[in-house]
Amino acid sequence: MLFRSVLNSRSHESWNLNRLILDKSNNRVLEVIFTSKEYIIIAIAWIITIILLVIFIPKDKYREAQVAFGIKQVLTWVTGLTVVELGLLEYPVRLFPYANKTSFTFEYFIYPSICAIFNVHYPEDKKTFGQFLYYVYYCTTMTLIEVIVERSTNIIKYIHWTWYITWITLFFTFTISRKYYTWFFKLKGTIK
Repeated sequence: MLFRSVLNSRSHESWNLNRLILDKSNNRVLEVIFTSKEYIIIAIAWIITIILLVIFIPKDKYREAQVAFGIKQVLTWVTGLTVVELGLLEYPVRLFPYANKTSFTFEYFIYPSICAIFNVHYPEDKKTFGQFLYYVYYCTTMTLIEVIVERSTNIIKYIHWTWYITWITLFFTFTISRKYYTWFFKLKGTIK
């Protein structure tokens, strides 16, 4: 939200719309101005992901969700940085643009959160085909959302990348996270 006092007190040439505006006399942050649709979409994605976590992770599964979240962060952070550094895709609009070139929102929060939900609700009692369809559902849904975001915003841009590489990568990392999750909890003796 824009504060009228900030708009009135500063000329449009003297402030950057994508940065924090500081009240220098009190050394405190007055506001963050998100002027582009990309930053609004990123904020909405954070809010939706937090809501999904609250709704779909039961309190008795927090520990399991944390394990899945953590392993997915390791996988996506490394692969995300590698893909961006190799020039396969880019994130023109992202949080912390001076820290690194990958999407903090996707690699560090959204994808690990979805993976936590994936693992906590994994259909252990289903046959192999039902479990495969579970993977297909998550990979396809996330790929469709990414393709829509890629085509309609500057949050992600494919350079030498396509939707099916995203789908395969998602499938591969979901599989690795699931294997780690089952190994970890078999080691602890908490799942069959």
